[in-house]
Amino acid sequence: MRVLVAMSGGVDSSVAAARMVDAGHDVVGVHMALSTAPGTLRTGSRGCCSKEDAGDARRVADVLEIPFYVWDFADRFKEDVIDDFVASYERGETPNPCVRCNERIKFSALAARALALGFDAVATGHYARLSDGRLRRAVDADKDQSYVLGVLTAEQLRHAVFPIGDTPKPQIREEAARRGLAVAEKPDSHDICFIPSGDTRAFLGARIGVRRGAVVDAGGTVLAEHDGVHGFTIGQRKGLGIAGPGPDGQPRYVTGIDADSGTVRVGAAAALDIWTLAGDRPVFTSGVAPSGPVECTVQVRAHGGIADGVAELRDGQWVLALRTPLRGVAPGQTMVLYRPDPDGDEVIGSATITR
Repeated sequence: MRVLVAMSGGVDSSVAAARMVDAGHDVVGVHMALSTAPGTLRTGSRGCCSKEDAGDARRVADVLEIPFYVWDFADRFKEDVIDDFVASYERGETPNPCVRCNERIKFSALAARALALGFDAVATGHYARLSDGRLRRAVDADKDQSYVLGVLTAEQLRHAVFPIGDTPKPQIREEAARRGLAVAEKPDSHDICFIPSGDTRAFLGARIGVRRGAVVDAGGTVLAEHDGVHGFTIGQRKGLGIAGPGPDGQPRYVTGIDADSGTVRVGAAAALDIWTLAGDRPVFTSGVAPSGPVECTVQVRAHGGIADGVAELRDGQWVLALRTPLRGVAPGQTMVLYRPDPDGDEVIGSATITR
């Protein structure tokens, strides 16, 4: 099988490439250049797809003796991920750019080019498993990345390979060291890759500008003014610009955002409890929409935000009734539905939360 491995320059994709070589496949490594400023440097564990990362990936490819290329997807990444991220915050939503990158770049733009060039599959270093075409959680629950892959279609998954999903992360690092790969101890990247400073509010402010509005309590009393709803997310407690706790002496949280009026509502923690979710743009990883109500587990964030419930398709939307409430759920987030299974929870599908 001809396999293209997306090599980020990290330990996970490096071991994924090595395992594909060991399995006897015809392997080619590709590093995706996603930054419009190609000289961008990595700062510790912040950022990715940097100049250093491309060099690390190339050195791993040399050790594995496989061809290596850098493909430029910077314009597509800006349009489909960065611009989408900014526009979502302008609407008062809370998007996950990693979900969009997997959906629109790695398993769409990259995969389409790979298939056009005659490759059979694209392998990545994601912690997830595929069995009989079914996407499942990884063995390493702490590193599981099936959530950010839950937006992939059955056709996209048919050409995907996740070689390390059956192995805990510490063993991946040990394997990389045994193979003599210099990235064995390289720090994992975190936060948003295109905001290496970690200051999301400043990043958004530079692109959206000042759009003043009010912070109000549950009764509509104006507590403060702000420079734009993009500086807030549902469940946020700090940086609200208000003086002290609520009348009950308890902290106040962002409970609602109205981008049209510029209003940010704050209230008690109990106001964040959500019992029902609705989401559009449904995706079914098996390729077939379930019929009738589905007992499932839902996850609304890459790390945490998990609850049991019953999901049903209504007028092209997933509607989910939760058995226990989730706190701090925001429109724009992705909800991924799982079917509990002793062999590893199976991803049923996903949708973008609208309410």
